[in-house]
Amino acid sequence: MKRLWNKLAYGIFILISVATVVFWLFSSSFPNPEDILVSDRTDSKTIEAIKKELQLDQPKWRQYVLFMNDLSPISIYATRAGLPKGVSLYRSESRTLLLKFPYLRHSFKTGRKTTSLLADAYVGTLVLAIAAMCFAATFGIIFGVIMALKRGSWIDQGLLTISTLGISVPSFFSAILLSWLFGYVLAETTGFNVVGSLFELDAEGKRYPEWKNLILPAFALGVRPLSVITQLTRNAMLDTLGKDYIRTAKAKGLGSYRIVFRHALKTALNPVITSISGWFASLLAGAFFVEYIFSWKGVGSLSIQALENSDLPVIMGSVLSVAAIFIALNMIVDWVYTLLDPRTAE
Repeated sequence: MKRLWNKLAYGIFILISVATVVFWLFSSSFPNPEDILVSDRTDSKTIEAIKKELQLDQPKWRQYVLFMNDLSPISIYATRAGLPKGVSLYRSESRTLLLKFPYLRHSFKTGRKTTSLLADAYVGTLVLAIAAMCFAATFGIIFGVIMALKRGSWIDQGLLTISTLGISVPSFFSAILLSWLFGYVLAETTGFNVVGSLFELDAEGKRYPEWKNLILPAFALGVRPLSVITQLTRNAMLDTLGKDYIRTAKAKGLGSYRIVFRHALKTALNPVITSISGWFASLLAGAFFVEYIFSWKGVGSLSIQALENSDLPVIMGSVLSVAAIFIALNMIVDWVYTLLDPRTAE
């Protein structure tokens, strides 16, 4: 429990630090975000009213305090109509103490809640990241085990060369190459599109899932983690197969299948699990360019549009949500580590 509380406190500290950096970075980069809400014909009174509504008429330090108050699960607000949804812990005529989920405000561009926009976008990004990670983890572990068992053979050398090349190729380059080759040059053979998203519209305007659009972006996004997991599994398996207890198991006459999969692989998976969790969080954050190239509707495309429109709440919400996912995954991995090897909890 002490370790859990330490991890939780560390995670909260990281989130506060990220929120602080994000606020000051983007508030300095976009000094007049209210400009996207007005036109050349908007009068000064209307502009002032918009700035007051968005709290942009306050000094920067005051805006920062209000921003952190919105993010905090326990917040103090002036008693008024239109408070964020939550449980009122204390209420007076002037102040209300509220227990709530972090409030990410509304998009400057669309007026929708930032949480609603992110929830819609994360469906596409999560599906893409999960598909890419399942592909990378499954084949990475299989290839790594094969390479370790066939060490020095042409299979080992061939897969090692291919995985090294895969690590060297950026995801955006893989995305461009795959979209051009399979979505354009070989489009009649593969049936793939150059661009496409998880959901498409039929002739009646109804959404339906188009799963074939997932194949190319998932493969492009999964190439690098596949290569890393392959080499990591190979090295971990080689190290584990050289341990004394593995040699003892062989001397006792245990079958090769049991030695590899019930003893060696379980121990070798520790660094692999760390890599998988880190890569999964990275895929959520790093899918930006892949989503943009394939016109895949997700957090990446949403964030790029927000940057183009100076939509600060959406930009900050997307960055903070990715940071929260990183922290949550690290805590989950730490817990899984403890299950696999209880000595790590000591």
